[in-house]
Amino acid sequence: MLALLHRFLDWVKSLFWKEEMELTLIGLQYSGKTTFVNVISSGKFCEDMIPTVGFNMRKVTKGNVVIKVWDIGGQPRFRSMWERYCRGVNAIVYMVDSADHEKLEPSKNELHNLLDKPQLANIPILVLANKRDLPGALDENEVIDQLNLSSIQDREVCCYSISCKEQQNIDITLQWLIKHSKSRVRV
Repeated sequence: MLALLHRFLDWVKSLFWKEEMELTLIGLQYSGKTTFVNVISSGKFCEDMIPTVGFNMRKVTKGNVVIKVWDIGGQPRFRSMWERYCRGVNAIVYMVDSADHEKLEPSKNELHNLLDKPQLANIPILVLANKRDLPGALDENEVIDQLNLSSIQDREVCCYSISCKEQQNIDITLQWLIKHSKSRVRV
């Protein structure tokens, strides 16, 4: 009965207040960042994606949470912009192609270089090991090991193995993001 009352009160609150969060989505090129944004916003996978040049910004509403997503290009010339767009966000989402073993070491180096920036201290990070549907894709534990995520001690770190194409584990990813929305904004 108490759980029902809590759900009713949450529903009433959602009529008057929206929670808002801002996140930055980064990772090496072709890891699936823009595909992820499209899947969480439309619920559909599109095979023909064009690489992001620079950045895209999109607002996605899930329940009573409005998520402002900064999708930053992953090509080497755009990586210097990552830090600027990660400052002051509720969370950093780092996308990895879990089936591209050759990019794991450069991906690890880029991630750790970014997280060494003092301006980004304490910002939670969600690592998404995308393309789990492909042959040879690493699972969560293997990605945690390959990216040396256990060495990151100054912030919350979470890792999920996902497939944007098959929409696997997108729901738990959204739950994690919604949990990390902080500010209350009057509608």
